[in-house]
Amino acid sequence: MHFEPWFWPEFFKALNETFYMVGIGLIISVIIGIPIGVILVITRENGILENKVVFNILNVIINIFRSIPFIILLVAVTPFTRLIVGTAIGTTAAIVPLVLYTAFYIGRLVENSLLEVDSGTIELAKAMGATPWQTIWRFLLPEALSSIVLALTIATIGLIGASAMAGAVGAGGIGDMAITYGYNQFKTEVTIVTVIALILLVQIVQSLGNMMAKKIRRN
Repeated sequence: MHFEPWFWPEFFKALNETFYMVGIGLIISVIIGIPIGVILVITRENGILENKVVFNILNVIINIFRSIPFIILLVAVTPFTRLIVGTAIGTTAAIVPLVLYTAFYIGRLVENSLLEVDSGTIELAKAMGATPWQTIWRFLLPEALSSIVLALTIATIGLIGASAMAGAVGAGGIGDMAITYGYNQFKTEVTIVTVIALILLVQIVQSLGNMMAKKIRRN
């Protein structure tokens, strides 16, 4: 394949933009998503801090955001994005819908991971006189940590895919490059390289996630 002189500088710039969107988006999503997952578990029926009102409201909010395709969410939250970052266009602006999309997804995944913890672990914590906070921090989360790591791996891969879709509205990154040069200018070689880059990125993330989860299970 023949590449014009501008290609590699543009490619690495796009790759850097993708790392930026995924990295910042993931950090914020984890900060929001893990507490959401914990709250869902502890406030559900028979939870350690049962609260049906909180659980039902949060459950509905998550279902709403999870039911909206990302490309539609990207456009729908434009006013909110503009309010937060001052613009609805660009790499930084794309982080807002990426977080809204991923944080609630992480919340649901973390909820599922925590629900897999044996109920005997909670009973043991109660028998030892642990407070709700101690039960969450010292029993629930450590027991589910391996599963949570795999859940975050899945969420990261989803975030990579969403960041590529954000390129459709000029958010930058690999997806933007694939659309601008590969699709609009019929440069097949650009499309091929961007696809390979995304595949390799997903493979690396999945491998690292599997390794971390395996190490945690051993410990």
